[in-house]
Amino acid sequence: MALFELTMPKMGESIIEATILRWTKSIGDAIAAEEAVLEIATDKVDSDVPSPVQGVLAEMRFKEGDVVPVGAVIALIETAAAGQSASPARTETPALTAEVPFVPAEDADSEGNGEDRFYSPLVMNIARTEGIGTEELGRIAGSGRGGRVTKKDILVYLEARTKAPAPVAAPVAPAKPAEIPVVKAPVSVPAFTAPGAGVEIIEMDRMRKIIAQNMLLSKQTSAHVTSFVEADVTNLVLWRNKVKDAFQARYGVKLTLTPVFVIAAARALREFPNLNASVEGDKIILKKDVHIGVAVALPNDNLIVPVIRHADRLNLAGLAGAVNDLADRARRNKLKADELEGGTYTVSNVGTFGSIMGTPIILQPQVGIMATGAIRKIAAVIETSTGDMIGIRQRMFLSHTYDHRIIDGSLGSRFAKRMADILEAWDIDTEI
Repeated sequence: MALFELTMPKMGESIIEATILRWTKSIGDAIAAEEAVLEIATDKVDSDVPSPVQGVLAEMRFKEGDVVPVGAVIALIETAAAGQSASPARTETPALTAEVPFVPAEDADSEGNGEDRFYSPLVMNIARTEGIGTEELGRIAGSGRGGRVTKKDILVYLEARTKAPAPVAAPVAPAKPAEIPVVKAPVSVPAFTAPGAGVEIIEMDRMRKIIAQNMLLSKQTSAHVTSFVEADVTNLVLWRNKVKDAFQARYGVKLTLTPVFVIAAARALREFPNLNASVEGDKIILKKDVHIGVAVALPNDNLIVPVIRHADRLNLAGLAGAVNDLADRARRNKLKADELEGGTYTVSNVGTFGSIMGTPIILQPQVGIMATGAIRKIAAVIETSTGDMIGIRQRMFLSHTYDHRIIDGSLGSRFAKRMADILEAWDIDTEI
């Protein structure tokens, strides 16, 4: 007999911890090799943790709801096969890799001044960005293991801080009180609707809470501004209608217009590299690789953004395959954490839901996002060599939201116009 240490797996470059959602096994249960032992959740994705060995669950080191650092031993599995690799059981607090230091529950200082507490790099980065000093950070109540401050804790604190009423300055006595009438302003009391008939209170699910936090953080971080352009995509629509059946027969995937939008964004990013960037303090970080995120709506109406890596290197068939595969696995909750990070720009096809345009929120730490609106048949002026005429054309709006800290209106608008030009110039005879 031997005891195998099951550790919290590394789910991606930026993931340093995960929350245990549910244990699928109990103490004493038999476990097959590659069978799921528990379900975990990160800021990016939910996932199962399988056992690499066959055996019996001997010990669970954490309970459901605990936030566990990557590398921590989460369970001990008793194995019988001599050939299976196992490490000796440890009774002390599990050691971690040097990448993520860990403070045991009995040593964590949940009420100190902040100097002795452990903070994850993500929490420290948010604190620096928001100007939270060590003393103030130490006053934030932590919901993590041993009172550790999590990302959720600091974001909730920031939201409460921004809503706190500003201190009222002491009134200054007027020089001539008799000449200045005192007028009492009406006191405004926020209305509160108590639960009852006609009211339903719905608790946000975990993903919606994360989305809410990320959207709030983005608005607090970037100076959002949106430019709009309109594109005539008649030739693009005619081309797709002409080749979509042959494309699906050849490649086994449906041909939507989303891959074409990604192609246009990738080409424009190569011409306007300042949009393929991020901001760190007063430095602009230009990204050499083009990794485009594609927003996908889930069955529960939440949104997730898987990333197509090196999108500028893929042809139409490759992009169509990638878009369909990522969207399908996103809706089935089968994405990996590293497929949701590393994006340098995002495309969101709001036209899928009938919107003609939108003002999307930037996905941090990116500096731009493009929303493609619904394609509509409208009467438009057509310029010809023999004069102008009115005709029915397929037209759409592109909404480009960008970070005004580093992207001015001229560059943001020219980028959007360049994407529109690429779509308008699509050759109706483009081969598949």
